[in-house]
Amino acid sequence: MTKQEALREYFGHGSFREAQEGLVDCILSGRDCVGVMPTGAGKSVCFQLPAMLMSGTTLVISPLISLMRDQVDALVQNGISAACINSMISEKEFADIYQRALRGEFKILYVAPERLETPRFSELAGSIEIPLVAIDKAHCVSHWGQDFRPSYLKITGFVKSLKKRPVVAAFTATATERVKHDIVDILELNDPLQVTTGFDRPNLFFEVRKPEDKDAELVGILKNAAEGSVIVYCATRKNVESVCRMLRRNGFRAGEYHAGFTAAQRTEAQEDFIFDRVDVMVATNAFGMGIDKSNVRLVVHYNCPKDLESYYQEAGRAGRDGSAARCILLYGPSDKRLARFMIESGHRDSGLPEKEIDELIKRDLVRLDAMSGYCKTKACLRRYILNYFGENADSSCGYCGSCTKDDEVCDVTVEAQKILSCVFRLKQRGEALPLQGVCRILTGDFPSGVFDTLSTFGIMRGEDGRRVLQIAEFLVSEGYIEEFGEQKRCALTPKAGEFIKSKKTLVMRFSKGKRTARKNVEIAVPELFEELRALRKKLAAALGVPPYVVFSDATLNSMCVILPKNIEEFLTVPGVGTMKAERYGRKFLAVINNYIKAKPREGK
Repeated sequence: MTKQEALREYFGHGSFREAQEGLVDCILSGRDCVGVMPTGAGKSVCFQLPAMLMSGTTLVISPLISLMRDQVDALVQNGISAACINSMISEKEFADIYQRALRGEFKILYVAPERLETPRFSELAGSIEIPLVAIDKAHCVSHWGQDFRPSYLKITGFVKSLKKRPVVAAFTATATERVKHDIVDILELNDPLQVTTGFDRPNLFFEVRKPEDKDAELVGILKNAAEGSVIVYCATRKNVESVCRMLRRNGFRAGEYHAGFTAAQRTEAQEDFIFDRVDVMVATNAFGMGIDKSNVRLVVHYNCPKDLESYYQEAGRAGRDGSAARCILLYGPSDKRLARFMIESGHRDSGLPEKEIDELIKRDLVRLDAMSGYCKTKACLRRYILNYFGENADSSCGYCGSCTKDDEVCDVTVEAQKILSCVFRLKQRGEALPLQGVCRILTGDFPSGVFDTLSTFGIMRGEDGRRVLQIAEFLVSEGYIEEFGEQKRCALTPKAGEFIKSKKTLVMRFSKGKRTARKNVEIAVPELFEELRALRKKLAAALGVPPYVVFSDATLNSMCVILPKNIEEFLTVPGVGTMKAERYGRKFLAVINNYIKAKPREGK
C-alpha cells in the first residue's frame, strides 16, 4: 500500500495538507523529526499514517487520558487497530492489551509518559518491535514550555533502553524558538527534520473586551453565540463554580471541570461535553487538552491567562474543523494581579531549589507581561500573537477585534424586509427553516426545483451570502425573528409585524475589514445536514463514542454539497475512508437519497 492509498483508505483524504507529506516521508525514511503545527493542521496523520506502513507497533506518548481515548476511538472507527495504556485502565484490561500487543495485534499503542519506566511496560516494550516513537505535546519536555511535565524527561532514557533505536518524531502546536531547541536537545533527536508550518488560524476571530460586569457580558455573548459547543476558561476553581452556577441560573446547559474533581468526576464532565449533554463547559485550563471536538464555535476566557502560549492553545480548541469560530478574552483590572499570584505561589510550592524557583518566576513574569500587552494593545491581535511566536504578519489582519472596531453603519431596511418576507412566505406553505436555509432561498442557492416556486426565491441573488446571513442573525438578536426547536427553525415575532407596518429605517454595523476573505464553512443544505446529524448521533450512541468520531461536521457538510448517490460517490467525500464507507455508507446514502427524492416534489 502506498502512502496516498493509506491516506485515502484510512483517513478519507485525497491529498495531504501543508507539511504532512514531508513529515510522513521523513519518518518512513528512518529520520527523526519535529513538527510544529497549529491545532487542526493534522499533526496526528503525520505519525499515524507511517505507523500503518511500518512493521511493528508504533508507540505514541501522550500526556492526557482524554487525548488518548479520543485518538484511539477515532483510529478504531477508521479500521486501525489501536489501544491505550494509562492509569484509568484496570489490571485486567492491561493484561489483555499486553497479550494482544505481544501477538502483534496493534499498529498503534498510546501510553502515558508515567508508564514508561514501570516494570510491566518495560517488559512489554522489550518484547515487541517498535519502529516509531511519536511524542505528542512535545513542548511538555521543556522547562520553558507552558505545560512542563517532569514525566516527559523519562522519554529519552526509555528510547535508549530499547533493543533497537526507533525513529523519534515530536509534535506540538505551540513552541517558541527556545522550546523548539529544548525539544531537540532533551529528546536527543538525531539530525531531525524541523518543520514549522506557521501559527496562524485564519478561521478564528480574536477579541478582547473590558466589561464592567463580566457575568453580564458573558451571558450576552452566549445568547448571541453561533450554534455549537462553548468552552469558558476561568483561572480558579472558585470562579469555575460561581460562573457555572450563574450560567445555569440564566438557563444555559452548563457543566464544570476543575482540579477539585475526582478522576471519575473529571471523566464524567469530559463525556458530558464530548457527547453534547452540555452546551457550555466552564473549566480551568487543563480541560480540553487533546479533545478533538470539531464543533466548538466559541472559547471565552473569563480571566487573563498567565502567558500567550497557554492562551493560544486554549483558544485554539475552537474551530478545529476549519469553520469560523470566536475567541473572546474578558480582561479586568485584577486579572494580572491574580495571574502573578498564581505564578509565584505555584512555584513556591514546587519544592525546587530557591535559585531555580526565582529563575522560573522571573521567566513567567516576562511572559505574563507579554500576555498583558495582548490584552491592552489597540493594534491587530492576530499580528501580536504571530509576532510573539516569531512569525512575521501583516499590520492588519482585517479579522480581529482591533481590526474591525471601526465598523460601518449601513441601512439594511430593504434587506430586512426581504428576509422577514421569506420567513412569512414559508409559513404560508406550512414550512419553517433555520436561518441558513432562509438565506439560501433568498440568494437562490438551493438545488433546482426545491423552492423555485416561492415568491421570495432568488430575490437577493448576487448578494454576498455571508452578508445576508449576518443581517438575518442581526434580526434574531434584535428580536424580529425567533428560533425554535432543536433545529432552530425561524418564525416571525410581533415586533417583525410592527416593523413592516411602521416603515421605520433599520441600521446595522458591518466591519470595514477583510472579513469575507477569511475561511468560513457555511452549511450547504441545512435541512439535510440536520438529518445527517440526527443519524450520526444515533449511530454514535449505539457505539458509545462521541458523534464527531463517526464523522465531523465538515464531512457531513461535504455530503450535503456532493450529494453522493452510491458507495463510489460516497468515497469521494473528504473524511470518508474505506472502513467508514463500509460501516456507515448505506445508512447515510439512504438519508441523502430520500432527501433528493422528496425535495423536488415539495417545490411543485
